[in-house]
Amino acid sequence: MSWQIKEELRRRLQRESGYFNLPRGGRTPFALIYPNEYRVGMSNLGLHVVYSLLNRRGDTACERFFLPERDMLSRYQKTNTPLLSLETQTPLHAFPLIGFALSFELDYFHVLTILELGKVEKLAAKKGERDPLVIAGGPCATFNPEPLADFFDAFIIGEGEAILPQFMAAYHEAKAQGLSRLKTLASLAKVPGVYVPSQYEPVYMASGALQTIRPLGEAPAKVRRQWVQDFDAEVAHTAIVTEDAEFNLYLLETARGCGRHCRFCMAGYAFRRPRVHSLAKLAEAVATAKSYGKRLGLMGAAISDYPDIDRLCALILDEGLAMSVASLRADSVTPSMVEALAGCGLKTLTIAPEAGSVRLRAVINKGITAEHVFQAVDLGLMAGIINFRLYIMVGLPWEEEEDWAAIVQLAEAVRERMNSGGSKGLLTLSVNPFVPKPFTPFQWLPMAEKSRTAAALRYLQQGLKKMPRLKIIAEAPKAALVQGILARGDRRLGKAILAAHGQGGAKKLTAAMKDSELATEFYLYRRREEDEVFPWDIIDIGVKRDYLYAELDRAAKFLPTSPCFEGCRRCGVC
Repeated sequence: MSWQIKEELRRRLQRESGYFNLPRGGRTPFALIYPNEYRVGMSNLGLHVVYSLLNRRGDTACERFFLPERDMLSRYQKTNTPLLSLETQTPLHAFPLIGFALSFELDYFHVLTILELGKVEKLAAKKGERDPLVIAGGPCATFNPEPLADFFDAFIIGEGEAILPQFMAAYHEAKAQGLSRLKTLASLAKVPGVYVPSQYEPVYMASGALQTIRPLGEAPAKVRRQWVQDFDAEVAHTAIVTEDAEFNLYLLETARGCGRHCRFCMAGYAFRRPRVHSLAKLAEAVATAKSYGKRLGLMGAAISDYPDIDRLCALILDEGLAMSVASLRADSVTPSMVEALAGCGLKTLTIAPEAGSVRLRAVINKGITAEHVFQAVDLGLMAGIINFRLYIMVGLPWEEEEDWAAIVQLAEAVRERMNSGGSKGLLTLSVNPFVPKPFTPFQWLPMAEKSRTAAALRYLQQGLKKMPRLKIIAEAPKAALVQGILARGDRRLGKAILAAHGQGGAKKLTAAMKDSELATEFYLYRRREEDEVFPWDIIDIGVKRDYLYAELDRAAKFLPTSPCFEGCRRCGVC
C-alpha cells in the first residue's frame, strides 16, 4: 500500500503552484515539518517564508512534511512505511537536516509522532553520527524551548530570515571539515540566535526551582534573539498556492510585532520592536498576488493599526482583489476599511475586547472601551456585515465573578446593537482560558485552576442561554491546562512528554507527570518569586526583566501603559 501513499502525495502536489522540486546534486536535503495536518500547516505564513528562503539558496533542497490525516496515518502504520516528503516522496530519515516549525504547545506531541513515523530517533542524546540533526524554530521555540530539549539538537531563537543563512553556513562548514556530531553542535552553538540544549546544564534547587542554567564549553551564557533589521527589504507572502489550505487565502504580511503593550500577549513582547512594510513594497506584493486571483489574507498583530490601512485597502480593491483579516482592534478600525472588507464579501467582523469589564481591560492594558466595540459593530452594520465575533478570555489575573457578568453584559449590548441595526446575524463568543506565557508581565503569576475556568464557562453559557442567534465556542479547560504546563515548563518535562506520547498524547500529560514525580501545581498554580530563575532565562529576548516586573505591578494597580512611540527606551528592545 506504500504506492497508494506516494500517489496521494503526488496528487496533492499537482494541486499546488509555486513549489520547488530541485535536483539533489550539490544541495543538502532539508526536511521542513509543520507538526499538524497539511491544511493547517499550509495556512502558516512562517512555513512559506522558510521554505522559500531555503530553496533559494544554492546549497539546500527543502521539502515539506506534515502530520498525516487520520486515513493516511492508518496507511503508514499498517504498511510500516516511513513518513514521506511531499515533493519527492523521500523518507524522513534520509534527510540529514530536519526542521520543525513550532507554533502551538499542543503540537509538541505531534512532533514525536512524526519522528516515530519517520523512523528517526526521538531522543537527541541517543543519536549517532549518521542520525539527522533535528532543529526547531517558530514562536514556541523562541519563547521557551526547554520542555523539548530532550528531543532537539538545536533551536532557532528569533526570526528565521535573520538566523538560517548563518546556521546553514556554519553547518556546511562543519561538514566540510568532517567534524563529529558533538563538535558540529558546539560550532552551531556559536551562531547568534542558535540554542543547543546539549551545551547547557540546568541545576535545580531542593524546592524544584531552577538555580541556574550552566553553559558548557564555549557556549554563550545567553542566546540573543535575532530579528530582521531591514524589515522592508522583503515582504513575507504565500510561496505555494493551494486550494487545500484551511484558510484559502494568499497570505501577505503587513507588519510584524506590536507596540500596544497588552500584558497577556507573548508575541507583543517577543516580537518587538514593531515594524511595518511600506505601502510601495506591499503594492509590489499585491501585484504578484493578482496573478493567482485569490483573496488576500492580511497578516499582522493588529491589521487596523497599519498606518496606511485605508490606502492599502483601496489599492487591493483597485486591483480587483478581495481581502480578509483575522481580527481588528476596535479603537483603530476605520469606516473605509470595514466598507472594503464588506465589499469583498466578509461575512463576520471579529473584534478582540479580551475582557468584559473596564477593570480587567485595565489589568491587561488592552486600551479599548466598550464604546470602541460598539463603534466597530456600528461600522460593520452600516457596511452591511451582519455577523460578529468577540474574542474573550477567562481566568485572567485578578478576575472576579463580576467580570464574568460584565462579559454577559457586553454580549447583550452588542446583540442589542445588532438588533437595532437590523441584523438577524450570528453573534459568536470565542472564549479561551488565559494561559500565562514567558516574557510577559504575567509570567510570575499562577494560572487559574481548571475548576475556576470551567465555572466561568458555565456562567457564560447559563447567562446567555436565552439569547437568540448566539454561539459560544470555548477551548476546553483541560487543553488549556496542558498548554499552561508546557508554556512555562522546564527540561524535566521531557520524560513525561515522551511517556504521554506513548499513552495517547496531550490528554495523558498530567498522569505521566505524576508517574515522573512532577507536580502539576508546581508548574501551574504557584506565584513565582521576583528573582526566580526561569527555564527561558537562557534566552535574551531584548525586553528587560525589570520592565516586565514593573508592568506586573502596574497591572495590579490597574494602571495603563502607553504604546511604543518614537524615541521610547522603556522596555530595552530599542
